[in-house]
Amino acid sequence: MDIRSPRFKQNATEALGNENLQQALGKMKVGFVDKRAAARDRLPEFDALRDQARDIKNHTLENIDFYLEAYEEKVIAAGGQVHWARNATEAREIIARLCDEAGAKMVTKGKSMISEEIALNAHLEAKGLDVVETDLGEYIIQLRKEAPSHIIAPAVHVLKEQVEADFREAHTHLPDDRSLQEPTELISEARAVLRQKYLDSDVGITGANFLIAETGTSVIVTNEGNGDLTQILPKTHIVVASLEKIVPTLDDASAILRVLARSATGQEFSAYTTFSTGPKRTGDPDGPENYHVVLLDNGRSAMLGTEYQDMLRCIRCGACMNHCPVYGAIGGHAYGWVYPGPMGAVLTPSFIGVDQAGQLPNASTFCGRCADVCPMRIPLPKMMRSYRAKEFKEGLAPPAVRFGLDLWGFFATKPWLYRLKTRMAMRFLSWMSRGRGRFTKLPLAKGWTDHRDLPAPEGRTFQSQWQGARTASDLETSRFTSKGIERGIGS
Repeated sequence: MDIRSPRFKQNATEALGNENLQQALGKMKVGFVDKRAAARDRLPEFDALRDQARDIKNHTLENIDFYLEAYEEKVIAAGGQVHWARNATEAREIIARLCDEAGAKMVTKGKSMISEEIALNAHLEAKGLDVVETDLGEYIIQLRKEAPSHIIAPAVHVLKEQVEADFREAHTHLPDDRSLQEPTELISEARAVLRQKYLDSDVGITGANFLIAETGTSVIVTNEGNGDLTQILPKTHIVVASLEKIVPTLDDASAILRVLARSATGQEFSAYTTFSTGPKRTGDPDGPENYHVVLLDNGRSAMLGTEYQDMLRCIRCGACMNHCPVYGAIGGHAYGWVYPGPMGAVLTPSFIGVDQAGQLPNASTFCGRCADVCPMRIPLPKMMRSYRAKEFKEGLAPPAVRFGLDLWGFFATKPWLYRLKTRMAMRFLSWMSRGRGRFTKLPLAKGWTDHRDLPAPEGRTFQSQWQGARTASDLETSRFTSKGIERGIGS
């Protein structure tokens, strides 16, 4: 996937002017936010489960080498193979080699953000393979030649009318006069087209929501059943997953599953939660003959032991972006790489560097909703703030930002001067507003006043009001104490 994060501001401006996108994003609140809130309210122990899930992942990350080795042993014992990839290039080459060994011509895929991260589809297609996405959202954006804009709803940015047009353009073997007005008709058509793909596929590739060290099991969570067909019907099943997907036991996976679906889609559990352990055994009616797991590092191990380690607890539920006012205004494509929203504002600079993605941690109001709703209690604002500081220290922030912070720092270290200048600025701005109480245009504030009025300051500065309140409080305390002494209290 091309990296477009350095042009984030331009991407965001284009997204704000895209009427179709704005219409699509307007439906997110009902689809995600309200359903999550209802699911949370139905489960009194929801917050206790979040604590448990956080603790499980913290323990796992502290002992990740042990659990990964245990997982590999169990996969091999079950008849599968594990392949270790240090980066995206190695992962692509391993998967391409496995497809070649299987004599594959067609590959079906379940939804996998890791495959997006390593740009797998383009690599396999360049090798002459026919790659078909089977998740409905992924299938839609594949037809549109777009990247996902959301990690659990890849086509959340696409309107129904656009999907109809895409299907009519792609499915030319179907009657022109067929009805595609209703969502159910679109789903039925996609299901009919994909059914033969499953049967023709030589290799099925899925991601993994969890890898269980205790049993060597990979777990996928879907609502369409496409993941099951992708891994059961072809002769070869390839799981591609990142290192932090590991959990110690089946009980641990079950505990985290209780907060995953509720946080993602407001369901108690997704329609399909599939546990796969190795290839088909003697007597099994179906299943792959070959089972491979490709474990990807790609920057994860470098996060261990750092202030960004907590980000490795992420279970890709999408709750942070569903509740983020910035994501809700511009969608996922504006972030310019695989992971959008608050989680992307931490993961993207971690993986591709703050020099490429330094603008993303700045795309936050720091309202804290992302941390409030995260089922794994990841302190996202804290890590975004850290990347902002890192960008500034490395001299990567825009010159105007660096100048502004340097200027503020000069005054902030001289309290008497800071108070004097803020009082002067308050009076000047109040005079400049000429009694209107707001500015429609103001030098150095164009980014604000181009879109909304800026309220003019009124009255005293916050610090002078605070000092006045403290003085009044101290005076009241003094009076209370004096009266108490007069009455013999506290003597």
